[in-house]
Amino acid sequence: MSLVEFTFESQYLQGNTMISVILPDKPRGKTPAQFYGSGERYKVLLWLLHGTYGNHSDWLRKSNIELYACERDLIVVMPDALNTNYANWENFSLGYNMYDYLTEELMPLIYNWFPASSKREDNFIAGLSMGGRGTCVYAFNHPERFAAAAVLSACPRDTDWIREHDQRLWKRTEGCIENRGGYEAYQASYENTWRVLDEAVAKGVDLPRLYFACGMDDHLWKVYNYFKKHAQEIGLDATFEEIPGYKHEWRFWDLTIQKALAFFGLNSSDKGNAF
Repeated sequence: MSLVEFTFESQYLQGNTMISVILPDKPRGKTPAQFYGSGERYKVLLWLLHGTYGNHSDWLRKSNIELYACERDLIVVMPDALNTNYANWENFSLGYNMYDYLTEELMPLIYNWFPASSKREDNFIAGLSMGGRGTCVYAFNHPERFAAAAVLSACPRDTDWIREHDQRLWKRTEGCIENRGGYEAYQASYENTWRVLDEAVAKGVDLPRLYFACGMDDHLWKVYNYFKKHAQEIGLDATFEEIPGYKHEWRFWDLTIQKALAFFGLNSSDKGNAF
């Protein structure tokens, strides 16, 4: 595989940012002119999001994602998101609009700079913890962009339930609420994926196929179970997987990203069928 790490000036983030991109190597038997000049586009593209305190290099350094991508001829795009919760922070200095950045800037960049397909059926998204919440934000608000999504150690959150049952999560949620301009504004915004999902299901929106996974020793286990029950009540078509013996940890995320790729239908036997 080829690994590209580069910095560019982002309009939406108001400064330089970094991304890591895993790209398939040239197949043996094809000349460079045949491969690089073909104009063909890879049909498999994974947008992979890091968690709180992480950056674009987390998945590369702490999981075997490069190996899994190599086995599948898979393009993987890993952006930097700071601790933004994958939301816009318009009041931060000149503005740091992460929510708009991915769809309005990074996606056009990747589709036009790399041999990557922009078709919905060829695009998948996944993330861990904060990146799992970001996956919900993008998959629910832009369902037309992704064929499937994997949410690892995360889920949509009912803010009223969290305020009553989990003060640790509530303290983190308060900052997001303040950023949106208050409780009512937050509830009505794209960040409130609990509401966005409810409305999408009620309207019969064609959502991406959804996979949720959580370790049974994770501190988010109660929140995950509360959402799972709600998902069943509203008739959400999704796959849930709980695995004993795992906490909020990289061993779990390395395991479940493999499960996510299988859920997406991306098997190691797909190698060599990229074009």
